[in-house]
Amino acid sequence: MVQLTKYANKGGCACKIGPHILDQVLKQVRSVTNDNVMVDMTSSDDAGIYLINDEMALVQTLDFFSPIVDEPTLFGKIAAANSLSDVYAMGGGPLTAMNIVAFPVPLVKEGVLANVLNGAGDVLREAGVAVVGGHSIENEVPLFGLSVTGTVNPKGVWKNVGAQVGDVLVLTKPIGTGIMSTAMKGDIFHQGGQEAIESMCALNKLACEIARDFTIHSATDVTGFSLMGHGSEMARGSDVTLEIHAEGLPLFTDVIEAASMGLVPAATYGNRKAISGVHIDASLEAVWSDILFDPQTSGGLLLSVPESEGIALVDALQQAGVKAARIIGRVVEQGAHQIRVVR
Repeated sequence: MVQLTKYANKGGCACKIGPHILDQVLKQVRSVTNDNVMVDMTSSDDAGIYLINDEMALVQTLDFFSPIVDEPTLFGKIAAANSLSDVYAMGGGPLTAMNIVAFPVPLVKEGVLANVLNGAGDVLREAGVAVVGGHSIENEVPLFGLSVTGTVNPKGVWKNVGAQVGDVLVLTKPIGTGIMSTAMKGDIFHQGGQEAIESMCALNKLACEIARDFTIHSATDVTGFSLMGHGSEMARGSDVTLEIHAEGLPLFTDVIEAASMGLVPAATYGNRKAISGVHIDASLEAVWSDILFDPQTSGGLLLSVPESEGIALVDALQQAGVKAARIIGRVVEQGAHQIRVVR
């Protein structure tokens, strides 16, 4: 059996270029835009938005990465769910997708790539998204993902910007996928590992559709830069401070024990070094830092909503089957652009 994870030293969203390096690069890139662009790369948002008319805007995004699991079909499913997530994180609905493939020729000949594509197709069918093409190259490290196009009502676009003091923060999936993926490579903590696989394969479609019936001031999905990284982008973009309650976070089974054993992906340390303004209460064990900065793959939506709607949103999510949905904190003050993590 092919072990895909042996082809790469990092898997899933953990293989992203570090946020501090990427930020320096983007500062040197000249803008290419026009008046119809509503959201572009300057705002650290999850996708680009292009205005078509008063009722419709295009949502465009792409995402690809190296294997985070060994089984090709599962790799395809996780990559597809992750790629679609950026459209849901903007409040939109995906319509079409194009495959992005960089693969070793021997794995293509052995049928591994076909299984990856079929796994992705299963998730895309579930999402109601059509595959309309793609592009492939030879590469020593297997890489797969999707370019996705969707639509959103221009009046209902969710952005990193907009969180308001008094809002509560709702998270729709557990965190710890990087830690549990590392544990799976050691063939331990099987229950938590299976939970992580199921979570990474799950679409954010239902969470997005339910949340559209509520007042969403700000939103993002939690991926490679960790809960702290994406939360920091929300805090900075909204000019606010976030307070996160560690013991209220949804976690995978055994993730605390796995982290305490040092089963932590290398990207965690890069995230911790690059992301400033995070203050973790001294009463929390050191292992919490590894969990909070853990690079997520196909993570949940982080939503900032009025306190008056927070409980109702979580109830609606859980009743619809998004069982991990929790209120994990609140927006506590204007300015500072910090995250305070308390017990």
